[in-house]
Amino acid sequence: MLGRSGLSRTGSFRPENLGQNALHMIGNLCFTIFVIAVLVFTIIAATYEPEDPLFHPSTKITTFLTSTSNATFQSDNTVVRTGEDFMAANQTAFATFINVTDVVEIKEASTDETSSSGSGCEGDSKGPLDSPGPEENTCDMAWRFRPKEGKTAAFYKDYRRFVINRSENCTLSVVSIGDYHSGVNARKKKKKNQKPGFEKTSGTPEQAVVALPVVGETVNDSLPVVESENAFSRGKYLIYVGGGDRCKSMNHYLWSFLCALGEAQYLNRTLVMDLTLCLSSIYTSSNQDEEGKDFRFYFDFEHLKEAASVLDHEQFWQDWSKWQKKDGLSLHLVEDFRVTPMKLSEVKDSLIMRKFGSAEPDNYWYRVCEGETESVVQRPWHLVWKSRRLMDIVSAIASRLNWDYDSVHIVRGEKARNRDLWPNLAQDTSPDALISTLQNKIEDGRNVYIATNEPDTSFFDPLKDKYSTHFVDEYKDLWDENSEWYSETKQLNKGVPVEFDGYMRVSVDTEVFLRGKKQIETFNELTNDCKDGINTCNAAAS
Repeated sequence: MLGRSGLSRTGSFRPENLGQNALHMIGNLCFTIFVIAVLVFTIIAATYEPEDPLFHPSTKITTFLTSTSNATFQSDNTVVRTGEDFMAANQTAFATFINVTDVVEIKEASTDETSSSGSGCEGDSKGPLDSPGPEENTCDMAWRFRPKEGKTAAFYKDYRRFVINRSENCTLSVVSIGDYHSGVNARKKKKKNQKPGFEKTSGTPEQAVVALPVVGETVNDSLPVVESENAFSRGKYLIYVGGGDRCKSMNHYLWSFLCALGEAQYLNRTLVMDLTLCLSSIYTSSNQDEEGKDFRFYFDFEHLKEAASVLDHEQFWQDWSKWQKKDGLSLHLVEDFRVTPMKLSEVKDSLIMRKFGSAEPDNYWYRVCEGETESVVQRPWHLVWKSRRLMDIVSAIASRLNWDYDSVHIVRGEKARNRDLWPNLAQDTSPDALISTLQNKIEDGRNVYIATNEPDTSFFDPLKDKYSTHFVDEYKDLWDENSEWYSETKQLNKGVPVEFDGYMRVSVDTEVFLRGKKQIETFNELTNDCKDGINTCNAAAS
């Protein structure tokens, strides 16, 4: 009785309710599993970092850009991209440039007019012309131009010497035209002094559009100066000191330097910069890091100082020692890269000094621009252009080829010898293979400029049967001891001759290649091997 009454009170254990209870239990169990699965998925989604670099944080992107330690991705010692590389070739500045078709064609005078005016010729028709050239019957003339099929956003300037002859009826004719940059009297004179005021005001967007490189003009990259004690005391400055960026690749250097320049612009301060560089061993003939290089050897300092507020650190410290105590100038020291530029925006001290330690990679300058800063401080790529002295060499080479040539980039060297990562490269870049591949890409008899890291250019001699081949070393006279580049860089270097180093050579070689009418690259066009080694083509494409 007692047992029956107990069971009857617990209605859930009645036989007719067992099926319903079982369904409830299964539903609750499924819901519990679902909740656990959602929690696990949420945790994974929050902590998982996909392999696609586009979804990586900035620290991983900068590591990818600057690292040279990975065994598969070989260090890249090619020329870095600078501001002019990011300009569109159809800038609106070209719209205001005079085209040849805009010049009114002058019709020739009739025979009667010519004969009748012949007797009225002023002066002795057989005597020398009163010409503006340095010699009799010569004329120096300069002009700016842009190649019709040019792919770079830049103007070029040439000035040549014309020899002129006058016939008996006073008709003038050009007897001969000098070589590239032979008309030195038509060259624009260098400004003697930097105009007062090193601080720059922001220009309008319209002004920024028309700021294009002009290759061939006289370079004025003298150091900016502060015109007075009052101007120096009013100024606000930013300087980076120490760090582990020295003697790294040029990519690494520029990535860090532009971070410092970007912070200076964000804080509306003058960047105090060290113009001396340490050239990495990957660019030197000695295979050793080389100190004592000058920023102006590789980049356009004239453009930088005109577009941004910068000072050389030696000049700055001289002025600082003279006027700091007298004018009560204060210094704000920052020793942690995690102190963001946003936190420094209210600092009133005359000088903000970021001091970096010795522990890599936390002592790299570019760490300042990581994290939340990357969305606030933008690297001003448009302020850094390649050296106009180097680009003048590029223009001279292209001019000797009449700006009418095709170019081929042939990668060999260590990659061709490493058959584990590049199994087909050596064979695909052999002379026979090149002749077979290029016959459908380049017409016979064309000028072909070959940019290559193959030290023995005679390796490509079989191509001479079909093409007129050219290499950068053919133009050594453009940087030898008798060249304009040599004399100007020697003057910059306080009378010490400057070596035309590996980075300069690669820079010129690459830029001449990029000015070819047809440009054929090694990877994807001459070989099916991947640029960064076997099984990396898909990764490189992504």
